[in-house]
Amino acid sequence: MLYPRLGRAVAVGALVSLLLPTAALAQDGPSVGDVADQLNWVWVTVAAVLVMFMQAGFAFLEIGFSRGKNVGAVVAKILTNFSISGLVYWAVGFAIAYGGSAKLAGDPGFFFSHGHNLAGESIGGGDAAFFFFQFVFCAVSLAIVWGTTLERIKFIAYPIYAIVFSAIIYPLVSHWIWSGGWLASSVGSGVQDFAGSTIVHLTGAVGAFAALLLLGPRKGKYGADGKPRAIPGHNMPLFCLGILILWLGWFGFNPGSTLGTADNRFAEVVVVTNLAAAAGVVGALITSRLVQKTLDVGMIGNGAIAALVAITAPSGYVEFWAAPVIGLIAGIIVVFSVLAIDKKIDDPVGALSAHGVCGIWGTLACGLFTSDRLAEYNGIGKAGLFYNGSFEQLGVQAVGVAAAFALVFILSLITFGAIKAVFGLRVSEADEDAGLDITEHGMYGYPEQFIPQSELEGYGALSTFHSPSPASTPQEVTA
Repeated sequence: MLYPRLGRAVAVGALVSLLLPTAALAQDGPSVGDVADQLNWVWVTVAAVLVMFMQAGFAFLEIGFSRGKNVGAVVAKILTNFSISGLVYWAVGFAIAYGGSAKLAGDPGFFFSHGHNLAGESIGGGDAAFFFFQFVFCAVSLAIVWGTTLERIKFIAYPIYAIVFSAIIYPLVSHWIWSGGWLASSVGSGVQDFAGSTIVHLTGAVGAFAALLLLGPRKGKYGADGKPRAIPGHNMPLFCLGILILWLGWFGFNPGSTLGTADNRFAEVVVVTNLAAAAGVVGALITSRLVQKTLDVGMIGNGAIAALVAITAPSGYVEFWAAPVIGLIAGIIVVFSVLAIDKKIDDPVGALSAHGVCGIWGTLACGLFTSDRLAEYNGIGKAGLFYNGSFEQLGVQAVGVAAAFALVFILSLITFGAIKAVFGLRVSEADEDAGLDITEHGMYGYPEQFIPQSELEGYGALSTFHSPSPASTPQEVTA
């Protein structure tokens, strides 16, 4: 009898020794709520990194649509704007966007810093994740502006407009809708823009529109009869790579705007986003074939971007079935819009159509397709026309679009007007002929295509490349 009792005693002792550290850890370790909170901010940070990677998508897209003599300029532009925006949004922009819930603009929280107060609240690691997430949105909106100005704008315009845009223009729009501003609190029960069809995409496109009105078209874009002439981009494979990178980045853009992992809502937004994008490609492909009598590669790619832009606002408000409908319509719209705008305004990448016109469509789509379930879940606005038969939310969305357009257009026109008056906005005709790579940056993106063979001798591997004769250089052919 002694041995069985001894055995049981040893077993109980061993079990107690195992449970005691576990109990201690349970008392000293993080709570379930803390772990959930940390998981949320991890997701937001990962999503922000995906959005940051969209800068590479913009670079490849714009390089693909540029001529070979201007590709290096895109690299300098992307890096400069992202960096200036990062500093200015940290110092000023974030405070105006999220520093308090006043009707027009925030004010506390300049030079965002850990341990300081933002609207009376202490700032910690989670706030830092939110700050970075909002900054990369601002940087994306700024990047949209410049694709329209390719191949003829002076570099000085980039840093000046980037400062104004990141400090004032974008933060004001985002505050109005996302941070308790008047479009969130005083217009109906709030403008619905889940991830930024208006705040990010329309804002960037309207800034671009203001620039184009003062900048004018590229040399040779319009003939003596006033009809537009195609100036083909030099690399459609790079354009396609840009589209796919942007598509990937949108899975941070829209799903990341859940700002957490609760109820796995972010996964639903992923599906909604992808369905819309796929339908956009199909819509643009079919429309291009019917209207242009060809399968235009640029139009097909812009079909994806247009649909992604359009689904950005409703991505958190619509059910799965609505996503391909919204995306398909965007893919159709972008073809007609690009062709119409091209008759009068030279937009090399189609940003006015993909980000502007389709940004408007996506914002208005909330007023049509927002479901009762998701309007209640998000606590913003009401269900759309197709659910409750009311035009109320559609009207609210229209007010949001009009207000954002007016603000951005006026401030952007003033800024670009000042740049034009003081520094000049457009490069000289001779510099445009030569290309911005060499005139603005002192080097070619593709040196072996432009530097005479005799000048390449003695430069190692470069001397083995074939250099075209001066009579066939791209700048002379396309000028």
